[in-house]
Amino acid sequence: MLLEGKTGLILGVANRRSIAWAIAQAAQREGARLILTHQNERLAENLRELAPQLGDPAPVLLPCDVESDEQIAALASHAAEVTAGIDFMIHSLAFAPREALEGMYANTSRAAFQKALDISAYSLVALSRAMLPLMRDRRAAIVTLTYLGAERWIPGYNVMGVAKAALEASVRYLAGDLGEFGIRVNAISAGPIRTLASSAVSGISSMIREHAERAPLRKATEQDEVGDAAVFLISPLSRGITGEVLFVDGGYNVLGV
Repeated sequence: MLLEGKTGLILGVANRRSIAWAIAQAAQREGARLILTHQNERLAENLRELAPQLGDPAPVLLPCDVESDEQIAALASHAAEVTAGIDFMIHSLAFAPREALEGMYANTSRAAFQKALDISAYSLVALSRAMLPLMRDRRAAIVTLTYLGAERWIPGYNVMGVAKAALEASVRYLAGDLGEFGIRVNAISAGPIRTLASSAVSGISSMIREHAERAPLRKATEQDEVGDAAVFLISPLSRGITGEVLFVDGGYNVLGV
């Protein structure tokens, strides 16, 4: 029970295929009490169906659209009403307009660029700032989700790769800022997994198939592998680690050709 007595905030559970859902299941298995967020009423319905599967205590469900500073502030306020503090936060949020994931990256519009960076990268900054009063001096941990496209050109990933690069840089800068408050900030770079978000990436099926064929472990990345890695990063076992990107991709990132 690595997380017994801990309370965590998880953003990004859309459905049972979400990486955030796998992390929620792993965290609950290790004894954590959870707060889950939803962007809108449609996703709230999904959460209300999934939440009972986590058992007791039932997770607290709160709204938050991370494009709104007011909703982020309200989330922090509501979280303070239901818990004395937050011991970990999982940021599993990413979005880019579908048209920005087609054709050449050079054709990305200003509006699409701003939206992708806002939701996928800046939201981590805004949420970390808002949750700081609830996380400081608790040896808390923040974990976000990234992908190899932050470091390398991945056909069809386009502006999401640029957003993930900004996200990874934010991990390092936030780690530098928040370390004095005892807060660690890390990222998991997972291999390609079919989720609601990844379905917008052209060729995701072939990406998953190639990954399984070429990765040193010769298998596709599974959600529960990411969930277990997240538990490690939010537990005392990783108490000396911050500002890092942990690859959970069967070794695919080490390939040279």
